Amino acid sequence: MFAVFKTGGKQYRVAADDVLNVDKIKGEPGEIVEFGEVLLVGGENVTLGSPMVAGATVAAEVVEQARGPKIIAFKKRRRKNSRRKRGHRQEFTRIRITEILTEGQKPSRKAEAKPEAEPNSAQESSAQESAAAATP
Repeated sequence: MFAVFKTGGKQYRVAADDVLNVDKIKGEPGEIVEFGEVLLVGGENVTLGSPMVAGATVAAEVVEQARGPKIIAFKKRRRKNSRRKRGHRQEFTRIRITEILTEGQKPSRKAEAKPEAEPNSAQESSAQESAAAATP
């Protein structure tokens, strides 16, 4: 199943588990966001909205908030000793599509909690053994 939705003045064709960058939206990493402006829902039978598909939403998890590469806008007027250099970095949000919902359903999956980094016991035990062997 796929869907076409609109956000930030652009349209995106997505399926479940797709990761994409959209213009900056509010949300912390790990939070679930919903996009209600769904233009088309496809799969076995295609539903085309006029202009939006009623009751359809796209649920996504915010992966990170980031900034794109630096774009340099350099303008020069020749023979006039006039030039201007200005840089810009566009902010974006990387999202992972979790579900494509129809008929007014709510997202079933909540954002998965990130597992805490546990110390690797195998590395610690080998470090302790080498320290014990080094001491006479």
